[in-house]
Amino acid sequence: MITDTEIKLKGVQVLAEYLGDVETERFIALIQREPFDYTKWRQGLDEDLTIENISQKAMALRKKKKYKEKQKEKRSL
Repeated sequence: MITDTEIKLKGVQVLAEYLGDVETERFIALIQREPFDYTKWRQGLDEDLTIENISQKAMALRKKKKYKEKQKEKRSL
């Protein structure tokens, strides 16, 4: 199990990767400012999707992540 600090760090890294620094700061400010129940919010997002749709979205996201990692590796060589 990872620590709370590690979870926070990874969360911010993911947000920054997908949203950029400015939008990540805005997202954090919004979460802190407004009462927010992530579980309720998340439950309503995919109500209309089938298991197959969710699986396809997950696979596409994983493929995109692997592509980005390969591109990052190429740039660092």
